[in-house]
Amino acid sequence: MLTTDAMRVPVPEPEKLYTWWSYRAADWRAADRGRRVDHIWTADALADRVSAIDIAKDYRGATRPSDHVPVTAVLEV
Repeated sequence: MLTTDAMRVPVPEPEKLYTWWSYRAADWRAADRGRRVDHIWTADALADRVSAIDIAKDYRGATRPSDHVPVTAVLEV
């Protein structure tokens, strides 16, 4: 089965997609440097049904944050 990177359907290259930011940056949001360590993959047959992707960056700025944030996808089936 062939697969598609569902996060790249609504957000194509070369736009950056980060789901992890280091605790070392004093202001992680201003630095805007991270890594993409979380992915959502779909079968190619579902790729055109990805209607939205949400990378919940606000969770990274919480009082006691994780270095990862939740990622969700909406598929119209």
